[in-house]
Amino acid sequence: MFNIIQNRKIWLSFSGILVAVSLVFISIWGLNLGIDFTGGALLEVEFEQERPNKIAVDESLSKLNLDSLVTQPVGEKGMIIRFQNTSEEEHQAVITELKKLINNNTEIELNLATGTDEQATSTAPAIEIDSLSLGGLTELRFDAVGPSIGEELKSRSITAMIIVLIAIVAYIAWVFRKVSKPVESWKFGLSAIIALFHDVIIIIGIFAFLGEFYGIEVNTAFIAAILTVLGYSVNDTIVVFDRVRENLPKSEEDFESTINTSVNQTIKRSLNTSITTLLVLGSVLLYGGESIRSFVLALSIGVFIGTYSSIFLASPVLVVWEKFKK
Repeated sequence: MFNIIQNRKIWLSFSGILVAVSLVFISIWGLNLGIDFTGGALLEVEFEQERPNKIAVDESLSKLNLDSLVTQPVGEKGMIIRFQNTSEEEHQAVITELKKLINNNTEIELNLATGTDEQATSTAPAIEIDSLSLGGLTELRFDAVGPSIGEELKSRSITAMIIVLIAIVAYIAWVFRKVSKPVESWKFGLSAIIALFHDVIIIIGIFAFLGEFYGIEVNTAFIAAILTVLGYSVNDTIVVFDRVRENLPKSEEDFESTINTSVNQTIKRSLNTSITTLLVLGSVLLYGGESIRSFVLALSIGVFIGTYSSIFLASPVLVVWEKFKK
């Protein structure tokens, strides 16, 4: 049997350090908000042949005077283009410029391949180039969100998380309402909320770091991942607390030892469930599309941190409540 609760100072200190570092990241860098919250347009395209140079794409699109233009190569042939303008005319103008850039690059390559130059082309007949041979691009997605909609989504996301946290506290307090000794039922709920705050702050801190150094954006899918993690984490926590509730009436040990026994009885189940979930998420993260990568990454981090907090944080906090009460 592992002395998890007896070594609670180690786990609580480690969690405290993670939360403190995450808060520093959040305060310094903040989250790199996507167009869902800031408003704007996101265009993802894939080039059929070789992808043009990023600098060439930037120069070509600069003629359109797009606000906050950002281009980001993705994979071998893809590119994500972000800008604040959201009208359909500007969307089509971007597509047109990209096609012109592809055609110009292809014509230059064909001229080099056939050995033509300016003098030769002036005396020789023009080379007819099949439009299919010029290559092209495929539009994978185009998302446009207005600023007012972005603000509304932001406020609704915050409201949703607050409602979920309140509902979790109320549910746990009701489920454990018959447990009054040595700690009151509402303290079970509060311990679970502390673990959930721990999970959410660490995830946000990691994404603040990733947004600053790797350009990973936060959108509504990220909020969906956070809410999913809250449900997953509290499920793990309730499994442990439920075993504590079962063991308390029949245990001859003190409260600390009873909690430790309950954690050891459920730790294998929690780890097995989390590992299998992470294997699936890891596969999606490696082979899934770019559009769901941040969602899956947030879920993966949340499942890992949520499993840790259910075992090494929520239960030790219960013992801290009991010691504090004494």
